[in-house]
Amino acid sequence: MSTQTTATGRDPGATGQPPGRSRRRTRHAGALTVLVVPFFVLFTLFYLVPIGYAVFRSFRTVEREGTFGPATEVFGGLTQYEQVFASEAFWASLGRVLLFGVVQVPVMLGLALVLALLIDSPLVRGKRFYRLAFFAPYAVPGVIAAIMWGFLYSPSLSPFTAVTSSVPLLGGGLVLWAIANVVTWVYAGYNMLIIYSALQAIPGEIYEAARIDGAGQLRIAWSVKIPLVVPALVLTGVFSIIGTLQLLTEPQVFRSFTTSVSSTFTPNLVVYTTSTVPNFNLAAAFSVVLALLTFVLSFVFLRLTQRKAFQ
Repeated sequence: MSTQTTATGRDPGATGQPPGRSRRRTRHAGALTVLVVPFFVLFTLFYLVPIGYAVFRSFRTVEREGTFGPATEVFGGLTQYEQVFASEAFWASLGRVLLFGVVQVPVMLGLALVLALLIDSPLVRGKRFYRLAFFAPYAVPGVIAAIMWGFLYSPSLSPFTAVTSSVPLLGGGLVLWAIANVVTWVYAGYNMLIIYSALQAIPGEIYEAARIDGAGQLRIAWSVKIPLVVPALVLTGVFSIIGTLQLLTEPQVFRSFTTSVSSTFTPNLVVYTTSTVPNFNLAAAFSVVLALLTFVLSFVFLRLTQRKAFQ
């Protein structure tokens, strides 16, 4: 019985790999490239390039020759950033959204956690209905949700005039929390779905062991479910921090209902108002600083939560 060999006298199966394995790898590599390249092209065009262009514009400034001379855009160094750090309106808006986040984010995530635990409980019937009902507000566009709640808050338009006439929900002292209610109504169901997905991934053997030890549903929820969904809570927390600093739609819509929301109410409104002057270079500098602050706050939050998780 003869054995087929190659020109080098070696058995093609001596390496333990079937013939043609390298050819299949090559074909797979080509298919992988075809699938991945479009993503990187779109990622570069619509994410990296805009970020790079914003950073580029933030270092530009406009100069004029004389009072009525033609405008010339030149490299201005840190001129725009000096205006950013000297802008009281920008830092006041940042403090406002940070206060908003300190109160609204824990309330929203706590509500999302409670809803997720409720629909995950074996005592609750009609889980599909409640899951859809809790998630439904997220399907409403943010503009529509803000307009709807704006009408409900307005004393002259709301069907609940007895409440809106006595409680100035659109006044300067409460409008921030009226916006917080809109954001909570829209995004609580979205975060609930993320937490509920994490609950579904918990092995049933853990619940069975807890029941054998005599734990009831409340004890299982507190001692088993909540600790195991902490990574999902951290993820939703990061999303919420980013969303808080990007707050724009709801305040912009509420400006049609009340004068308590100014054009510099949130950092993104500061950016939008500056760009409509137009002063795109200063708006770009505001955007860069806001993006860096968002990154720092998200990173600090992740570090703190990870440190507590490992203690």
